Amino acid sequence: MKLHFYKYQATGNDFIMIDKRNLSFQLSTEMVAELCDRHFGIGADGLILLSADKDADFYMAYYNSDGNESTMCGNGGRCITAFASKLKLIGKTARFNAIDGQHQSTIAGQSNGIMHVRLKMKDVDEIIKTENSFTLNTGSPHWVTFAENIGLLDMAREGRKIRYSTRFVKDGINVNFAEIHDDYLFIRTYERGVEDETLSCGTGVTATALAYSFECHVESPVSIRTKGGELKVSFLRNGTTYHDIWLEGPARPVFEGEIEI
Repeated sequence: MKLHFYKYQATGNDFIMIDKRNLSFQLSTEMVAELCDRHFGIGADGLILLSADKDADFYMAYYNSDGNESTMCGNGGRCITAFASKLKLIGKTARFNAIDGQHQSTIAGQSNGIMHVRLKMKDVDEIIKTENSFTLNTGSPHWVTFAENIGLLDMAREGRKIRYSTRFVKDGINVNFAEIHDDYLFIRTYERGVEDETLSCGTGVTATALAYSFECHVESPVSIRTKGGELKVSFLRNGTTYHDIWLEGPARPVFEGEIEI
């Protein structure tokens, strides 16, 4: 069977996008992992299926590059909004369902094929501080710490230590190191399911911005720099809870093609 696919990226976080509305195939864990393999497949941090949804514009199913269906992906949510626009499913706004519930998104602008997409994230009711780290769930679970000279870190090694630690042994966790600058945060993320550092992680950027607000009493918005580009997180805060959280930044198509599966 030949499968038509699209490749999208958002600040270097890249995804295979498939329009599944009129298709009945099933992808096994092994097949997803093979498609995401950067040597033997298309190559991506994850794979996203766009399906019909009677209660929204579409449904987003996200799979990590290890082949397993995963929790919410923020950059993936921004890419699927751009993808839905290309398919003419939406205009400037979208309402879609994902594993963590319903999301809203907006295409705030477009230039040279790059869309500027804003994605509303789930509310965050709890941030847990333990010594010098924070844990919270922004659609996916994240561990955050603030440090200096994080550009020198071996992220694969340091990320694995925490992701596979006894504290998070049941489900694992995504790991973020952040460096505070005068007017932005620099963030590096190790993603479970990818099992390596990615150039950017939308739920990780969101989690780190909220942890920064929580710890340093910083107001919205928070500017972020990742190895893959720049993002912004805005929010409303009520005590220790956060709502009306928006992740925004660029998303763009890379290429499309067909592959035999």
